[in-house]
Order: sequence, then C-alpha cells, then structure tokens
Amino acid sequence: MLDYTGKSANKLKEKTLYLLDMDGTIYNENEIFDGTLEFLEEIERRGGQYVFITNNSSKSVEDYVQKVRAMGIKAEYENFYTSGQATAMYLKENYPNQVVYCMGTKSLIKELREAGIEVVTEVDERAGVVLLGFDTENTSEKIRNTCIMLGRDVAYLATNPDLVCPVSFGYIPDCGSMSIMLKNATGKEPFFIGKPEPIMVNCVLKKLNCKREDAVIVGDRLYTDIKTGANAQVDTICVLSGEASMEDILQGEVEPTYIFKSVKEIYEGLTEETEL
Repeated sequence: MLDYTGKSANKLKEKTLYLLDMDGTIYNENEIFDGTLEFLEEIERRGGQYVFITNNSSKSVEDYVQKVRAMGIKAEYENFYTSGQATAMYLKENYPNQVVYCMGTKSLIKELREAGIEVVTEVDERAGVVLLGFDTENTSEKIRNTCIMLGRDVAYLATNPDLVCPVSFGYIPDCGSMSIMLKNATGKEPFFIGKPEPIMVNCVLKKLNCKREDAVIVGDRLYTDIKTGANAQVDTICVLSGEASMEDILQGEVEPTYIFKSVKEIYEGLTEETEL
C-alpha cells in the first residue's frame, strides 16, 4: 500500500481507529465524495471504528447524525466528537457556573445549554465568558453585541480557528475569519478550543481506551487536521480533496504522515491484494 508520493502506508492496515474530518474530507457541503461509504465499511470490516472529529460548530451532533445518514452513512451519536462538544467540556472544567455570551448558531447554543451551561445571546453584565462559534446565522446586530461584550473584562474563547468552510461553489468565511473581523474591531483574540488543539483527540482516545499508535487522523487542512496529529502525537493522512494542495504541503511547516488524493484512494490501498 503506497500513498500519493510512493511512500509505504502499510501501517494503516493495522490502525483500529480512524479520526475523520468531515468538510472537504468525506463530503463537500451536501455532496458525499466517491468512495466514502466503501471506505467506512472497510474500516468496520477490518474490526476498526471511525469517529468524526469536526471543527464545524454550526451544527449539533444531532444535526450531524441526520445529515450523514441522509447521505447513506451509518452513524450514531457515538460516531461524533465536535468542537461544540469539546467547548462544552472546556467551559465546564475551566469556567464552571459562569454565564457565557455566545455568538453562534441556534444548534450550538442548544447543545451548550443541554450540557448545563447558562448561555445568553444578548448583552448581559453577568457574562464572564464570550464564546465565538462558526455562525452561519450571523447578523450585524450579533456582531455589534459581541463587540460590546468584548469591550468588557471577559474571557474570550472560540470553537475553531478554520478560516474558511468548503461549500458547493468554493468557500465561505469560517470561525477563524470571523475572529479576525472581531479583532480588527476590538483588538481581542480568542483562545481556540477545536483542532489543532489536541483536546478533541485526547478525549476520544480516552473514551475509547485507544492507544495513540493505533489511531490515525484523516483531514484536508494542514493548520487544523494535520497539526492536531502533531500536537496529539497521532499519525495523519492529508487528503487532497479539500483545502490543502501538494504545493501547500511542500511549503508547509507541518508534514502529514501520509498523503492520499482522497478517501477512495485510502480504501483502494486497504483492499489491494498483497503480492506473494
């Protein structure tokens, strides 16, 4: 089994946990990539398991389960760990009982509240934390309120540093770009919770009692997916179906363990017959 550069990737046949990015890796917006279903089935056929670790905080796990099932992907709640879930955990551990002002989608706010966090969406003096998510329901009023809140003495967090989110026609600004907009207005920069911080990966490994050497991260972005692997000491696969190109990889500071054009090519490598 060889990767895109001709490097031996036979170690992948021994992996028991695939930590998969979603946007740009297994689908683009609402279009599933060719080979995704076969790839996921092959992981299970080999006795392994897959968990989707996504930085996209605009949807809750419930939303994601419905989304991927509609594409034909077999998935349950346990197959996901999102930046929204990681954020809820981080808030409860580091800012217990604090009121959180959130600029995010209704799904993110609902998920945080269901985790027991008091969330407000209007200017509120009680809030000690400002949280920025990938807000696909953004308005000028939300931006104004967030700037007011950031003018106060508050902790400032963001779910993920992604600059763009892939869609059918190209890209739209993601949470990282929104944070730059707010920095230009307020001078404040957030602490990012999602990838490339190892928080999400460490949580999944602990939950599933999986060793780092038995896991691999599959994603399309160097500064989130691949850097997460470096930070969490887990092998990585960069697929060229999303944001990163070979030129980006060659010029980048973070090097993936393996490179494949797509998850279809990973599947084809896993199922190729070994010459005797």
